[in-house]
Amino acid sequence: MKDLFLVGIGTGNPEHITLQAIRTLNAVDVVLIPRKGDSKADLAEIRREICAEVVTNPATRIVEFDLPTRDEATPDYLQRVEDWHDRIATVWAETLARTDGPKARVALLVWGDPSLYDSTLRIASRLTPRPAITVIPGITSLQGLTAAHAIPLNDLAAPFTVTTGRQLRDGGWPAGSDRIAVMLDGECSFTDVATENTTIWWAAYVGMPQQTTLSGPLAETGPKIIETRKILRAAHGWVMDIYILDRSKADQA
Repeated sequence: MKDLFLVGIGTGNPEHITLQAIRTLNAVDVVLIPRKGDSKADLAEIRREICAEVVTNPATRIVEFDLPTRDEATPDYLQRVEDWHDRIATVWAETLARTDGPKARVALLVWGDPSLYDSTLRIASRLTPRPAITVIPGITSLQGLTAAHAIPLNDLAAPFTVTTGRQLRDGGWPAGSDRIAVMLDGECSFTDVATENTTIWWAAYVGMPQQTTLSGPLAETGPKIIETRKILRAAHGWVMDIYILDRSKADQA
């Protein structure tokens, strides 16, 4: 492809799309939409709805493809992810080859922002020859979380850490800050954290119609979050959630 635009689309709310993103989607030749199977069909449908709402250029084509699944049999986590990204890059190339891709300006719709805990840039770097890459920033789930709870991300003059559920489970509370934002956590890793004087602010589907929020002392709120996640997953087939932990401000929630 000639140019690749990685377009941050926010957290699923079409109103989160920036004017820059709208102009880009109407200027490209192809918009790629990945499909992740029946259990996550909503994710593709939301991308379709966004395109239907903001793409007005009849020359912009919407092309869908099936995203390969990650091989969970490989014991090494990083190797599993690297192999998966190789397969995704191959599928991108094959899909574009069937849609006049080698000469096309192509856009990929990326949840949140392509630069925050997202692998699209790493996958794009595998393409040969490598296209010119432009990143269109988007609203992140972290911004959506703080907005939903009407809280600042940091305490006064204090640092914060953004990490993942895996890092929290394997490495414990990161050194250097009392407030952490935890992303990509499908296993409720807050259960590995000491609950005394710890507050949690949690949200699922931030920015979407089914947005759900809970907050309070971790000891009381953690079990509620676990039960709520089960209900939401049963209802929708998938859950996207994020949370902030603070171990010094239990009286603020």
